[in-house]
Order: sequence, then structure tokens, then C-alpha cells
Amino acid sequence: MSEQDSTPEAAVETAAVEGGVEETPKETAQATPPAVPVASDHPDRWGRVDADGTVYVKTEDGERAVGSWQAGEPVEGLAHFARRFDDLRTEVELLVSRLQSGAGDPKHALNSAKHVKEQLAEAAVVGDLKALAARVEHVLALAEAGMEKAKEAKEAARAQSVARKQALVDEAETIANESTQWKVAGDRLRQILDEWKTIRGVDRKTDEQLWRRFSKARDAFNRRRGSHFADLDRQRSVAKASKQALVEEAEKLIDSDDWGATAGRYKELMVEWKAAGRAPKEADDALWQRFRAAQDAFFQKRSEAFSERDAEFSANAKLKEELLAEAETIDPSGDLEAARNHLYKIQERWDAIGKVPRERIRELEGKLRAIEEKVRGAVDAQWRRSDPEAEARVAQFRERVEQFEAQAAKARAPATS
Repeated sequence: MSEQDSTPEAAVETAAVEGGVEETPKETAQATPPAVPVASDHPDRWGRVDADGTVYVKTEDGERAVGSWQAGEPVEGLAHFARRFDDLRTEVELLVSRLQSGAGDPKHALNSAKHVKEQLAEAAVVGDLKALAARVEHVLALAEAGMEKAKEAKEAARAQSVARKQALVDEAETIANESTQWKVAGDRLRQILDEWKTIRGVDRKTDEQLWRRFSKARDAFNRRRGSHFADLDRQRSVAKASKQALVEEAEKLIDSDDWGATAGRYKELMVEWKAAGRAPKEADDALWQRFRAAQDAFFQKRSEAFSERDAEFSANAKLKEELLAEAETIDPSGDLEAARNHLYKIQERWDAIGKVPRERIRELEGKLRAIEEKVRGAVDAQWRRSDPEAEARVAQFRERVEQFEAQAAKARAPATS
């Protein structure tokens, strides 16, 4: 390794070259020039100082005077101008390093390299001007390639931004035309707007066109949503009036004792309530509480009435059981007329007692009918044994029995619910 290759500036170049940076198209077409030697290590290789103190630099076209040194030894003057060359060299190497690492701005590097190139023809420096000029050309090529790449990246980013905004506009238009999930859709449109503000790089004309579509979609959604809620408010007002009328009717029915018809009407009112739709929430809740209270009051009253009736019917059944026990003591085989009179009185008392629980009717009536048949059979037997004059009395007895049976049938009829 040569002495100049071991300098810090050379290390910068080596790191840049070996950093694994992807080559640009121009780098591929043109080989990277070698590192520029450090002039201050051997300034006498690149220039000289004559006897009168004039400092020269060696070029391809011969020597060129770059200045005069009168302040000290000639070697010091040569070293001074070599250090100035190294400053330019370091500037160029830094440009190379930044471009190859991707940290530098290609446009800024291009301008800086052009400035250095313009200086080289008259630069008051001592060093390998040919190598530095080649290095500057290398920087120019890197910068131009970097600018091209940045342009492509910018265009790709722009296309991506346009595509994203286009997708957001399409989604907003779909929401505006189709969505009925008002809260969810409204939240999504706000999210789209927030994302829209973060998207950069779209040209003004395209951005304005897309924004007009998005704004139009938002306005259309807001109008459609407003119309929906206006209709909903009207519907809820109608529902409130309908439910108010239902509540008032339900409250009027509380005192009715027409149990069956009124219970049926309450069921109809419930069906009408559900069909009326929702009123405004606060009013709907208050009306429902009144409606339920009216229902509960009526059915509680009916339940109490049924309980009293059931208790009365149960007591009647017990009284009829006692009558049956008494009727079973009738013996028509003895004094038939006394037996018939006794049965008549029992039948009259039976009818006077009133109704019994429905499930007991057949049982109790059946037992009484059996006793009546026993007495009737005895009467028929006596008639067959008696003279014809008794037939009139039997007919009269049968008529009375049929009369009592009709009354008993009427008493057996089911109680009104």
C-alpha cells in the first residue's frame, strides 16, 4: 500500500467504495476513477517553488503558476498550496461518500461539484489536478444519476399518493350513495379526511379534482343522512301521537269488569303499540311505563275478581255436596209422594246455590241426575201398577221434573270468563 493510500481521506474513499451502495446506471457504464492522492504528503510530486518564490503546479499541459510564497522557506509554501488542494479533495470525497450512502441531496451535490469543476482551471492549489478533475466528473455522474433516481422515486410516490386518494374518493362515493349505517359511515368519512391530510406529493390539478369529488361525496352523504333523520323525526312524532292515544285508551280500560273483552282489547293494544314504531326515546320510555302500569292494574284487578269467584264457586260446590248427601237419603220405595216432595225441595235449593268450579260441574250434576232417575223410576213403576186415573198425575210429575231438569241444565252452563 502506498503512503497516500493510508491517509484518512483515502479511508473515506475506501469506505464509500466498499460500502455496498447500489451502483447507478452511469456508474455501471463508466468505471469509478481511483482515489485522488493526498497532496500534502508529497507536495513536491505535484509542484515546485522557484527562486523568486513563485509557486507552480504540474498539469497535463505543463506548469501553471498558482501563487507566490515570500513568508518563509519554499517547502512551506508548497505545503500550504498542497493543503488547499487537500481541502478541495476532501470536499469532493465527502460528496462521493454522501451520494453513495444515500444521505446526500443529489441536486446540492451536483451544484457543489460544478462549482469545484469551475474552480479547478484557475485554482491556487498544488496536487493531482487530473485525478481530482476525474473525481469531480464522477461526482457529477453520481449526482445526475441520483437526481434521476430521485425523480423516479418522486414520480412513484406521486402515483402512489394519487392512487391512495383515488381509492379514498371511491370509498367516499360508495358511502355517500349506499351506506345507511349513519354513525359508522360518518366516522369513516372523518377518518378518510384525516388520512387525506397526511397524503403528500399529488400535483395541484389532480389534487383539486379529487378533492372536489370527495367534498361532493361528503355533502351528498350529509344531505342524505339529514333527510333520513328528518323523516325519522316525523315518524317518531307520529308514533308518539299514536302511542299517546293507546295509553289513554289503556288507562280508561282499567276499571272495566268485562274481563274477557277487555283482556282481548289489551292484547290488541299491544299489537298496535309494536306496529306504531319508536317515539323519541325519553317520550317512548315514559309512555311505555304508563301503558304497562295500566295493563298491570287491569289484570291485577281481574286476578283478584277471579280469585273471589273461585272461592265462591268452591263454597257452592261444598254446599251441593251436602245436598247430594241429603238427597241420597231419599227412599222412593216407601212414601213416594214424600220422596218426590223432598227431591223437589233439594232441586230448588240446588239451583239457588249457584255455580260451581267448571271442573266439578259434570261430577256433581251426574250424582244429582242419578238420584233423580231413581225417583223417576219409582214413579214410573207405580204408574204402571196404578189405575189409568194416576196417569194424569204422572204426566204432571214428569212435566215438573222436566222443568227442574231444564233449570238444572241452565245452572250447569259454564261460567262466563
